[in-house]
Amino acid sequence: MSAEPHPPLPPVRLPSDAELARDALGAPLFARAVRLARWAGPDTRVDIGGELVAAQLPEAAAALGFDASDEAGPMLASQAWRVAVDTGLVDVTEPDDDSEDGDEESGTAVPGEDLALVTGGAPGEVLDLWLAALDTVLADAAVPDLDGLVDALDAGGEIDFDRLDWNPAREADFLDEVLANLYLLTVAGHSASDEPIPLPVLAASVVIPEDMSEPTDAVLEQVSDAMMRLDDQFRQLEPIGLVEFWPVDEALMAEADDEEFAAGSVAGAAEEDDVSRYGLVQLTPLGLYGIRARMLEAGFTAPAVGELTDKGADALLDAVSGYPEGAAQAEVEQWLAGRELPVAVAELLAAARGADEGGPLRRLRCQQALAPAGPEAEPAVRAVLDDPELGGLARVWLSERGAADVPAPDGAMVFWLTVDTIAAQLAADGETAELPLLMESLTAHHAGFFDQVWRVEHPATAYVLEAMGRMHPDKKAAKEARKAAFKARSRQS
Repeated sequence: MSAEPHPPLPPVRLPSDAELARDALGAPLFARAVRLARWAGPDTRVDIGGELVAAQLPEAAAALGFDASDEAGPMLASQAWRVAVDTGLVDVTEPDDDSEDGDEESGTAVPGEDLALVTGGAPGEVLDLWLAALDTVLADAAVPDLDGLVDALDAGGEIDFDRLDWNPAREADFLDEVLANLYLLTVAGHSASDEPIPLPVLAASVVIPEDMSEPTDAVLEQVSDAMMRLDDQFRQLEPIGLVEFWPVDEALMAEADDEEFAAGSVAGAAEEDDVSRYGLVQLTPLGLYGIRARMLEAGFTAPAVGELTDKGADALLDAVSGYPEGAAQAEVEQWLAGRELPVAVAELLAAARGADEGGPLRRLRCQQALAPAGPEAEPAVRAVLDDPELGGLARVWLSERGAADVPAPDGAMVFWLTVDTIAAQLAADGETAELPLLMESLTAHHAGFFDQVWRVEHPATAYVLEAMGRMHPDKKAAKEARKAAFKARSRQS
């Protein structure tokens, strides 16, 4: 999972470690691993590699509550045992592979020291165990169906990966990319409680090149192949608590040949009535935690809401300036919750100052942060009424609360605040459909606006006027904005 090509990710909102640890302990596969670790004892026998000997699998399955007639029991017990060994819930002593009587020799297994962490460890320690289990499950999920494994063995008994058409590193990278995209799709526009993501959309995100406007039949066939691989992989990842998964409808696959399925998979996902038939997936809160942990380890910048509570106001505003509005507000609310409001408001206002490129957006985030503040904040806000950068913000905040004795701003402050406001909106959301309406509203209240605004001592004046020249809904005003932008650029140079 390489972080190199990716910009910083949007922040994610996660439950507390205690809640996540409870989710981890409730994940079916992890819970089975714990039960088998407690079951392990003097009579437990293992093969080389720490696997349970075949004769003990039925007993292990019974310890997990599977009936002897349940054919899946031994397989699920084997999987849970592997997780228990890999996470340190079980300590194994492997048999001596040099023994002449290999059929009779076997290793032993006992509960591991880490088993005590399940009930006596801190939430973070439980989550570390779960992350280790996740690594095991992801490694297993990257292994294809090995029905053809015997045919792929060479004369020396080694796997011929070319004949098997399986590259372990490539498969692991593919799954990592899929999970990274699933994480990004989730934190960018969804949450763990929102609608799940159609499997064709996820498959297409890793198969179809970004610059391809219309996928070819060959690319659609690759999407179909990827979907079927993911269908199998997400079935394996669901029991560890990483995802909720709705598999591809088996009847759908039976109805169509490969070419029709490939062509219909992406198109079908767009139809609300059919989308569930093509498979749906969503990360659980525990899954968001797990993938984020892996991405952080790989070098990604993947913030989580609440990480800034012990930082200063300057670090807070710098960070949330790049957050979506909802995440920014949640982060600020957590930051304010642990501080005395008058002191915190003064710190926020001080951090909002600055003539640098990020200044307008910091002030916008500061204004949003102060929106829910009550009367306790008023003294700190009044203290900046005469500040050339914050005086306009302070007047807006006081006026919205019906405060008395709010001095009217002079013309210079009005024009400066107009430039700052538009610069902040451009930095926050780009050239949105709503921004021309804001421009029209701001300029309509001031006669001769463009004759005066180009003189404003604000580092973004020319940039804002150029944007208004492109976006202002009134053609005459747009032309005046372009002329004013030229004057502002000339003045700056």
